[in-house]
Amino acid sequence: MTVKVSVQRDRSIVVGPANSHNRMWPDLEPVAVIEPGEEVVLELRDGMDGQLTASGQADSLESIDLDANHPLTGPIEIRGARPGDLLVVEPRRIDPDGFGATAVIPGFGLLGDLFARPFLARWQIEDGIARSPDLPGVAIRGRPFLGCVAVAPSRELVAAAARREAALAHRGGTVRGPQPRSAVPAIEPYASQALRTIPPRENGGNLDVPQVTTGSRLLLPVQVPGALLSAGDVHFAQGEGESCGTAIEVAATATLAVSLRRANELRWRPHFPMVEYSEPVEAARPSCMTIGIPLTDEGENGDLDLTLAARRALLEMLGWLQAERGMTREQAYVLASVAADLRVAEAVNVPNGIVTCRLPLDVFEAEGRPAPAPA
Repeated sequence: MTVKVSVQRDRSIVVGPANSHNRMWPDLEPVAVIEPGEEVVLELRDGMDGQLTASGQADSLESIDLDANHPLTGPIEIRGARPGDLLVVEPRRIDPDGFGATAVIPGFGLLGDLFARPFLARWQIEDGIARSPDLPGVAIRGRPFLGCVAVAPSRELVAAAARREAALAHRGGTVRGPQPRSAVPAIEPYASQALRTIPPRENGGNLDVPQVTTGSRLLLPVQVPGALLSAGDVHFAQGEGESCGTAIEVAATATLAVSLRRANELRWRPHFPMVEYSEPVEAARPSCMTIGIPLTDEGENGDLDLTLAARRALLEMLGWLQAERGMTREQAYVLASVAADLRVAEAVNVPNGIVTCRLPLDVFEAEGRPAPAPA
């Protein structure tokens, strides 16, 4: 048996809240119930709640409602799931819409402090390839994946996450705490106390792991009876690291097979989500790779600080794209976010760990039209 859950994808979650939510909470009512081993088909809004449109302009990013982002479809009860079990989510199909968007928002992303003006790339998707008039000559092959997948957090996790995130905010960290504005559903105490969906946590959430795609298995530690599974924030394509803070954001329909691994059958249970997957078999892709070490923008050395190393590798890539490919800095930043992979090469050679930034060269149409990724 397959259950389908629909949402009003042409309307914001705030004005069309049916079968949707945008906060993490243990006590939401399920919108559907399935048995372990069954499939569920979910209609999913894009991660920016439809606020980025084909006719949109960069100026619209200055008024975007970030309190409504990451609209999720669900929750779905899995009958018989219990705390201690592992929920296994297998994407069987992810069918993206024909439009996607990538946004550079000042103050957001790995280099957000270096971009004072917003920039919007609008993508048309056809035959597994995304092209944008805002990045002429670039073609991105798609491998759609679920950016956000979660089970409901337990009450204990809600309390622990709220406590540790508030402490981080007190120390000057960047945290978006509970916010009733644009919360769906707009009920209390959910609206003013539920956890935001931006940070991933032990129950999953905004993982942005490209391997959560067709052919993989996402393992989520069940926190509450029934698991209460939700999903959203589909990305048509994304480089590992999602450098500018957004991928090619799309609405989509996803078919998921859902099963359970029972607590009494587990030799070990992860504390955080896990992914079981195989890399797609495809022809070798010529690439270029930049390297970064942990130096601040002022040239001071960090102590195995991989975030600083990632910034350096990314800035090197942006410099190469500007000089060798004639891109603006904003275009280069978007291309890196949707197609370049940031990876840790080593984290032991004190004090300089290495992060690399790898970009496949076939994203440039002059290098040859990319083929769609294998199914």
